[in-house]
Amino acid sequence: MKKRIFFVFNMHAGKARIKTKLSDILNTFTEKGYEVTAYPTQYAGEAVLRIEALEDGYELVVCSGGDGTLDEVVTGMMRRPEEKRIPIGYIPAGSTNDFAKSLGLPQKMEDAAARIMAGKRFPCDIGAFNGDYFVYIAAFGIFTDVSYQTDQQMKNVLGHMAYILEGMKRLTNITSYKMKLRWEDREVEDDFLFGMVTNSRSVGGFKSIIGTEVVLDDGVFEVTFIKRPKNLLELNETLTALVLAEIDERYMYSFRTSRLTVEAEAEVPWTLDGEYGGDHRAAVIENRKQALEFIV
Repeated sequence: MKKRIFFVFNMHAGKARIKTKLSDILNTFTEKGYEVTAYPTQYAGEAVLRIEALEDGYELVVCSGGDGTLDEVVTGMMRRPEEKRIPIGYIPAGSTNDFAKSLGLPQKMEDAAARIMAGKRFPCDIGAFNGDYFVYIAAFGIFTDVSYQTDQQMKNVLGHMAYILEGMKRLTNITSYKMKLRWEDREVEDDFLFGMVTNSRSVGGFKSIIGTEVVLDDGVFEVTFIKRPKNLLELNETLTALVLAEIDERYMYSFRTSRLTVEAEAEVPWTLDGEYGGDHRAAVIENRKQALEFIV
């Protein structure tokens, strides 16, 4: 009996790159003896449902799209009973592809497909957020709503710059949130304009703000929270630190933890892997160590 792959993909991600590559990708899989079920998603969130309800008998799930598509597949897989979770192969096709870079996956789609056929299983940490899941980042505040408020056309044409430009337009209108953070035996309270909980070597295309010693299977997150600047000088020094990818402890908290609770005075819009993750006054964010296997 032939081995089976369920291949789910977003036709529109990254200038619809997959349209010209689809036959080559399918051929790569069938050459290796796989029977492929290919499914183009029709609406946002559909991949979650498809993977959660996937019938038995598949050896591998492959997804292609941006980080949002990957997030949907991971969420669907995490909702399955542990014994029914199967490895995930990822063919990046979005405009930023942060997590693919962290895994060291090829950026060319044909090469990524070939890697899935030849690669090894890598047990990777997954983030849990108030009953939802994320692959590499949960975040709020300035810059974080950029991804889902930048329209698809702008994402495609400008790529990385779309995220930055949209963020720059917002610097004159900074919203901050009064929050209490708890982790390990620590507790802090402050006004924050930005926060991110990550398991990635690259965020928004930038690598070094979260440090170079990032390990994707160690059971801990890298956490960065940036305080609201009290004046223009503090704002400039904060921006300088970000541009230089340095942690300035006067204006930022940076630490590692496997569990973080966040309590805010008002509802806070969060993003999970760059997609809207709902408004929350309280959030419990936990690292599920080595919960899913990726092919790398």
